Amino acid sequence: MPSDYTLFPAVNDFLVKMLDFHLEHARALTRRQFFCQTSLSLGAVALGGLLSRDGYAGVAPALKTANPLAPRKPHFAPKAKSIIYLDMSGAPPSLDMFDWKPKLAELNLKPCPEELLKGQRFAFIKGVPKMLGSPYKFAQYGSSGAWVSELLPHFTEIVDDVALIRSMWTDQFNHAPAELFIYTGSARAGAASMGSWLTYGLGTENQDLPGFVVLLSGGTDPTGGESLWGSGFLPSVYQGVQCRSAGEPILFANNPAGMDRSSRRRTLDALDKLDEIEAKQCGDPETVTRIAQYELAYRMQISVPEVFDISKEPKDIHEMYGTKPGEASFANNCLLARRLVERGVRHVQLYDWGWDIHGTGPGDDLLNQFPKKCRDVDRACAALVRDLKQRGLLEETLVIWGGEFGRTPMNEARGGSMFLGRDHHPHCFTIWMAGGGIQPGIVYGETDELGYGVVKDKVSVRDLQTTILHLMGLDAHQLSYRFQGLNQRLIGPAEEGELVRGILA
Repeated sequence: MPSDYTLFPAVNDFLVKMLDFHLEHARALTRRQFFCQTSLSLGAVALGGLLSRDGYAGVAPALKTANPLAPRKPHFAPKAKSIIYLDMSGAPPSLDMFDWKPKLAELNLKPCPEELLKGQRFAFIKGVPKMLGSPYKFAQYGSSGAWVSELLPHFTEIVDDVALIRSMWTDQFNHAPAELFIYTGSARAGAASMGSWLTYGLGTENQDLPGFVVLLSGGTDPTGGESLWGSGFLPSVYQGVQCRSAGEPILFANNPAGMDRSSRRRTLDALDKLDEIEAKQCGDPETVTRIAQYELAYRMQISVPEVFDISKEPKDIHEMYGTKPGEASFANNCLLARRLVERGVRHVQLYDWGWDIHGTGPGDDLLNQFPKKCRDVDRACAALVRDLKQRGLLEETLVIWGGEFGRTPMNEARGGSMFLGRDHHPHCFTIWMAGGGIQPGIVYGETDELGYGVVKDKVSVRDLQTTILHLMGLDAHQLSYRFQGLNQRLIGPAEEGELVRGILA
């Protein structure tokens, strides 16, 4: 009898395949999988702890009824239930909107004082630039006497409903890092976005819609890209869902040709069973995410078209916002934001591109492009606040307006350009907030006489993030997620972030 298996080719092939299978299995066995599959079932214990912490205590290991987006209790009583964040991507010039500086007007087109240039760096300004007073008229409005530009006539109607914060500052002076810093807490891509943190910490009230919705206008994505609404290290069920205000709201959500709703239901049921088996074996939270996302997409096929059909709104609402059904516009997005929070969506993020007013040509200057951008948003922003207020929603909805940094009080004049514009400026900028626990009709903070730096009540990005989470009932120092050996937080690992008490109601 031969000593090898050549007389039994079928057995030989089987053994070779089994050896190859076990070898590949050993190669693929990660540290996480090893702990998951040990007799102690550490992966299952870890997953159970995670689910218990997130409000899923008592759910069977099969995870059949677990819902990562189920409403969860906040750390303390919240002032707001939802957020609408209106981002003016590109950084609007506060000096031409909300921060009137008579002294700057006196120095218009005169050489910049040396003390403003010493030890400073700018994105594009070279040499000694000229000072640039605002070319627009300002007047005071409301009980606070807030200075507002003539380019914002509709905003003057809601000035007593908002808190103007003129003392924001950041340590980032390029667009993408500055946007990432505000919305994810890190100047580099890969961290979890603010909307993701909110849905992770609080869940969402409407299980037929995403907890975090993103709407874009201005013709392109914000500079920070999709990382601005990504979930980073959090389970991906918490990432923002980008929707469109014109055409199909969510691409690829509808059933493919030849598949009806009952067939989709049977397919999802089969996939759920397979995912539940994997969840038992591996304990990977992403498996729970996959189940939740399949089911949410199925429910959204019915819920989303109804929410995004703004043609059903009455004529007076369209006139208030300046909306036109079928257009991809900032106005339409503002109306959609109201409809979404009205239905329990936790966080709605609007990004409007086109505010990078450098003055290199008529497409990005103060005299041509800037007035157009103001017209694009002024009416709709005011309408959103008024509409929420008349529906009794403003008290529970936090509305935030702003960009990623400020603009210089000097004219950029890049390459000798004769168009007026301002360079990037991290030292001060203005935002406004309304509703959800914000004291209305106030002006908070102050910049110097040239609008170069903050001289009173500085508010950092970390302070803003801390205050936003606080108004939603979350402690920014406690809300964390373990990743790469650290308790990751929106406000970062250091003890930063102070509550801005001066703007709270």
